[in-house]
Parts: sequence; structure tokens; C-alpha cells
Amino acid sequence: MSTNSIARVLEQLGQVILGKERQLRLCLTCLLARGSLLIEDIPGVGKTTLAHALAKTLGLSFQRIQFTSDLLPSDVLGVSVYDRESGKFHFQQGPIFAQLVLADEINRASPKAQSALLEAMEEHQVTLDGRSMALPEPFFVIATQNPQDQIGTFPLPESQLDRFLMRVHLGYPAVESERELLLGVDRRQLVAGLATVIDAARLESLQHAVLGVHVAAPLLDYVQALVAHTRSGAADGHGLSPRAAIGLLRAARAWALIDGRDSVTPEHVQAVLPAILEHRVKQRDGGPAAVARLLETVPIP
Repeated sequence: MSTNSIARVLEQLGQVILGKERQLRLCLTCLLARGSLLIEDIPGVGKTTLAHALAKTLGLSFQRIQFTSDLLPSDVLGVSVYDRESGKFHFQQGPIFAQLVLADEINRASPKAQSALLEAMEEHQVTLDGRSMALPEPFFVIATQNPQDQIGTFPLPESQLDRFLMRVHLGYPAVESERELLLGVDRRQLVAGLATVIDAARLESLQHAVLGVHVAAPLLDYVQALVAHTRSGAADGHGLSPRAAIGLLRAARAWALIDGRDSVTPEHVQAVLPAILEHRVKQRDGGPAAVARLLETVPIP
């Protein structure tokens, strides 16, 4: 998959989600880095539409799970059903067995139902009745989350937040983009007519290529300095975990690949840092402000 193919993917997504070029690039970066994505925003700004558009553009099988207060883990993972004729149990796969899974309004479900995604997001497998079953590859979870001040929401625990490589906000569209939405084709019709730009096999090859993007020793020093600074000071709470540090470097590699570069620069790290840091340190005094202070404090090698 060449840089031209990546540009075509972003161009097609941009025809559906208007005026959100940076957010779309972050979403693609997260997918190429083999991470899971959390989209937090108010209802109606295009979160579900974005997931549908990604699945169509990338030729991935798609399942949507509507998270509600009465959702059970078996509604996500599947259940073993007893067959009287054979006298055996047969496993019926749940909607988690798809390449792109949309966990819609994930924080409207109880923590027990939310936890059904943990193993799938981390290991790309599920374990039921003592048997582990691999999920289809490439596997990608997009979860949408309503603002926590809305009625009927359960906060995601830190252990689950840390499993989301990135969090992005779509926000309201600009005036020009909203005018185009009002006068243009219905988004659902537009998504239904999208062509597959690349297939799953080519996408997997690109995910492997991300790991081949060169990282120089001074760049590693920079990443470690950023991570160490988030951990310093007891008043700041918990800093970035080793999982987050690995994800930061992998996302920077993916961003560099999208840029057509064969090595990571500090600018690539800085581009993805806010989406990786803010949902992990949200307890502190402001995510964006914390990122800005971090970048000002830690010198570029």
C-alpha cells in the first residue's frame, strides 16, 4: 500500500466526515498501529458514521454493538447453546467476531459488560468455557463514549481506558462543512455507496510495515523523557504506563508512514501525543494544557 493509497483512503473518508482531516488521520494512525480507538463526543456528530465509513473504505467486516444498561457479556462475546439432537453444546459467536467492531455508547453499559472487551482489545482473542478463540485479523475496536455528565453513563475504569491507544473528539462541524451537510447527500446513503480502497490483506501488510519504520536512539531518548515526565510528581497521579509508551512509539511510526517517511521525527511523536495522553491523565488539571506544558518542558533532542 503506497502513500497514494493512504491519501485515497483519507480523501474518501473526508467526503463523509467533513472538515475533520486531523481526526481522520489520527483514526487511521490508530488502526495502522493495531490499537483501539475511543471517540468521545456528544451524540449526533458522526461517530457511528465514521466507523461505518472506515469499514467500507478498508474492506473490513463490521459489527455494531449498542451498549445499554442491561447488556450482558454474552451479548458481546457469544454463548454456548445446547443442541438436544446431538447432545452437545455449540458455540454461537457474538458480534465481537468481526474485523471492525463498533462499541456504541460504551459508557452506557455496566462495568461488567464493558469488561467483556478487555481481552479482545488486548489479545485479539476471547476465552469462553475454558477455550480461547482467535478473532479475525485485522481486528479493530472503535468505542464511542458520551460525555460523563450525561444521564445514564458509567465511567470507564482506568484499566480499560489504558487499553485504548487513542482518544479523539470530532466536535461540531465548521460553518462551511455544516452547510454542506445540510445541502448534501444523506450520510447513510453516502456510506452505503463507498468503494473499498484497500482490502484486509493489504491493510495487514501495512500494519507490519509500521514496525519497520526506523527509530533513532535520540528519538527513543525523547520518548522516554516524555513518558518519565508524566510519571514525576506524586500530585500528578499516575503517568503513562509501559503499554502507553509502546503505543506512543508505534503510533508515531504509523504517523510517519502516513507521511511517507521511513523514520520517526520528534514532530511525529508530538502529533500523536495528545490523543494518547489526555484520556490517561484526565484527572489532572486539563488535558490539552498538560500536553502543552509537557512539550514545553521536555527538550527536543
